[in-house]
Amino acid sequence: MAAKLKKGDKVVVLTGKDKGKQGEITAVMPKDNKAIVDGINIAIRHARQTQTTQGGRTPKAMPIDLSNLALLDANGKATRVGFRMEGDKKVRFAKTTGDVI
Repeated sequence: MAAKLKKGDKVVVLTGKDKGKQGEITAVMPKDNKAIVDGINIAIRHARQTQTTQGGRTPKAMPIDLSNLALLDANGKATRVGFRMEGDKKVRFAKTTGDVI
């Protein structure tokens, strides 16, 4: 099945502690049905100091479920994604505006 959300898409969070925040998808994990969004769902990870790296607390973006994300259309509003054929190519389009993504 074709992916409705892809790397580089601008999305908004629909539910959870980061509801309403916007960001860009940096990685998608289709097997887990999750994506990593830049600046969203941040957790603090502790790293031990080694000879090469400085230890301490570092913020890390954790995966968020794809069902909790919605694509942003040209107007900056959340939209669902549909598929249609244009000529012989299958393209994604925003359901709110009908524009090709």
